[in-house]
Amino acid sequence: MSLVRLFFSARFIIFTVAVAASVACIALAFWSPLFLIPLPIAVALTIVGFYDVTQRRHSILRNYPISAHVRFLLESVRPEIRQYFLESETDGTPFSRNKRSIVYQRAKGQLDKRPFGTQLDVYNPSYEWLHHSMVPKEPAKEPFRIPIGGPQCTKPYSASVLNISAMSFGSLSANAIRALNGGAKKGNFAHDTGEGGISKYHREGGGDIIWEIGSGYFGCRNEAGEFDAERFAANATEPAVKMIEIKLSQGAKPGHGGVLPAAKVSAEISAARGVPEGQDCISPASHSAFSTPIEMMHFISLLRRYSGGKPVGFKLCIGHPWEFLAICKAMLATDILPDFIVVDGSEGGTGAAPLEFTDHIGTPLRDGLMYVHNALVGIGKRGQIRIGASGKITSAFDMARAMALGADWCNAARGFMFALGCIQSQSCHTDRCPTGVATQDALRQRAIFVPDKAERVYLFHKSTVKALSEVVASAGLDHPGQLRPHHFSKRVSANQVMTYAEVARFLQPGELINGTEDPRFKQAWAMARAETFTAAV
Repeated sequence: MSLVRLFFSARFIIFTVAVAASVACIALAFWSPLFLIPLPIAVALTIVGFYDVTQRRHSILRNYPISAHVRFLLESVRPEIRQYFLESETDGTPFSRNKRSIVYQRAKGQLDKRPFGTQLDVYNPSYEWLHHSMVPKEPAKEPFRIPIGGPQCTKPYSASVLNISAMSFGSLSANAIRALNGGAKKGNFAHDTGEGGISKYHREGGGDIIWEIGSGYFGCRNEAGEFDAERFAANATEPAVKMIEIKLSQGAKPGHGGVLPAAKVSAEISAARGVPEGQDCISPASHSAFSTPIEMMHFISLLRRYSGGKPVGFKLCIGHPWEFLAICKAMLATDILPDFIVVDGSEGGTGAAPLEFTDHIGTPLRDGLMYVHNALVGIGKRGQIRIGASGKITSAFDMARAMALGADWCNAARGFMFALGCIQSQSCHTDRCPTGVATQDALRQRAIFVPDKAERVYLFHKSTVKALSEVVASAGLDHPGQLRPHHFSKRVSANQVMTYAEVARFLQPGELINGTEDPRFKQAWAMARAETFTAAV
């Protein structure tokens, strides 16, 4: 029945017509030789269609046999039509089609070089660059690693500087999860589960897992939807789980909950999330396990204990500045520290969110990253807490800039999705993803041939980290951890250039505790209270 449904679906219609035409021409040729005239065309299209659905390299061809060749024809003449159709975003915007094509090339192991110099407007006020050195170093031979785990952690994790950002099973297909985790295993980097829980597909590849726990506590909840410590321990102590990440907010839709409709809560989703099959799956806007900064610190301590001492941290998009400073005050009051904090930027992606949230709510990554870094420096705890960064990070330059502004490592989502074959059709919320990446439709996700896509995930990571080593070496440095704000400049107007060290002031160690006059922090610090997220006025 599934095969019949597939061949009569709209995306297979040309292939189906070609097969029917071939059979009809052969049968009718016995009645009239004239039907032999269209037969070669019909047979040729049929052969192409059969090749498309059986080949394993191109997901789009597996889902759209014959018709998808139009797309590849346009790609083949891209140099001639780039200016008007494919490469129009050359004005310094954070993410362009040109950058996306680089991701595809790196994932496929192809040459990723470009002729004729930059296509960016270097006099645009948004243009940024890294200062190179007169005495560049040799690029590092070994991939960069970052130890994560503070003084209260007994099982620290040595992480890659680039890992897969949070994307849940349910949002992504089973085959997409398999390929991501398989690539992470081969490349020795980590795969964040997203808040949808640890599915059997996360476990198949054997890759390192960062388990994200959202407000729905999927995989560690009781029947009432509340946190269950015993269920948490059962998953958290698995060897593949390397870190625990509490999701406070997501950059693309901070402060917004979600509902997975009952029709989408399959048996597999039910098993991964620990929710009843066939019922609405609710993700509340806020957590029920804690309601104050101090309670949050104790919750972190509890997770660290029940996980057997693994690194525990949290992810957030910066909103009210006093709320993050309230968390900082709670760290000082309880002497409980997270092992890491992941800063998500408002420019980050998502499968579905209201326009108002994606465009106008939440702090952009660079601003939020500098705020978190400064705050931790200001309370004297920066050296004990690692910072991750996520939000439209797809290139080595993106990583280097984030690390200069305070990040220890970076997470990427869309770059790895492109490695899987995503063509950014923006149909994630419809369950009709053309490449099988963001769908639960078994017939659509068959387009992803897991071994091939896992290899592409691995190659994208390997090539990007290698590019980072070359970027760092060009600045005369040995490790991206040596990058600082003064290594980057930004054009702030048509005739003025400033380094990031000049654009933003950075706090001194202990400055918040000792009393700061910095207007970005002075009032917010006075408003912050460890006992509540509500501001003191």
